[in-house]
Amino acid sequence: MELVQTRGTWYDLVLVRLALNMKILVICSHRYYAPYTDYVAPFIYEQMQGLKQLGCEFHVCFVRGGGLKSYLSAWKKMLNDITEFKPDIIHAHYGLCCLIANLQSKVPVVSTYHGSDINNTKVRWISKIAIRLSEMNVFVSEKLRQIASNPSRSIVIPCGVNVKEFYPADKLQCRTKLGMDSQKTYILFSKEFADKVKNYPLAKAVVDRLGMDAELLEFYGYTREQVPLLYNAVDCGLLTSFTEGSPQFVKEAIACGCPVVSTDVGDAAEVITGVKNSFISTYEVEDVVSKLKQAIKTGHLEETKLDAKYIDINIVQSIYNIYTDICNKK
Repeated sequence: MELVQTRGTWYDLVLVRLALNMKILVICSHRYYAPYTDYVAPFIYEQMQGLKQLGCEFHVCFVRGGGLKSYLSAWKKMLNDITEFKPDIIHAHYGLCCLIANLQSKVPVVSTYHGSDINNTKVRWISKIAIRLSEMNVFVSEKLRQIASNPSRSIVIPCGVNVKEFYPADKLQCRTKLGMDSQKTYILFSKEFADKVKNYPLAKAVVDRLGMDAELLEFYGYTREQVPLLYNAVDCGLLTSFTEGSPQFVKEAIACGCPVVSTDVGDAAEVITGVKNSFISTYEVEDVVSKLKQAIKTGHLEETKLDAKYIDINIVQSIYNIYTDICNKK
């Protein structure tokens, strides 16, 4: 954003902020399970909402389903959207969408890589093509950028957490609202059990060994309004993934004061650093059990310990700065 200096009658120096009303075409996968965020992944939706407050206008082009036919259909729709919406920038999320976005030369592309598009070797080569073509590449963690060989025109910006929605609250009240047992020990798994990357077998083995009449909850089927209640209601969050980008699960839990035990994936270790009730574990069952017991014993924190760089308003400003830099070059 450009600052222009002027001199007037009443002031020796007036700084006039030139607000750019930018039009952004977003390309991302259609999330059938998320009608509460207009079928956009929640972390992308919340980023868009913040950017709207800064004057950005959005239109979403969805990739519906997988396979070549779905991406070809999205590419055709994108070309039509470019003609009708006339975007200043295309912002694509995930490697395959990033490649589709770059199969045109009229509009500069910002590409964000969230994890599987870089961690998965079968998809990484597609992402690397998109990286070479994009005006700017955003990686949600430094690990992802390193795996992608530290490309030029790149920056690390994690997805942010809305601390107006995710904050510490009374555990018993949250359990009552969710219909949960007030006495039981609940461990929240990071996603649905069927997701193989999340490593459910390890989590199950850990909770079976833990005792405490503990129940492992599947993080699936909750509304966005229920999710903050859930973090506050459980005794601990557990992430046993093989790979991640910048897991929202860890950041949202910590924002709610909820203890977390996580394997060393993505930026989890960086997020957890200095948080007294949360721990990084190995993939050994006994180590995870030990860390889980420590986390549960320490309990919830009354105030969030989430570092400011993971808070949504700061993330939104960083993305906005990228948009304005690109537009100012045009």
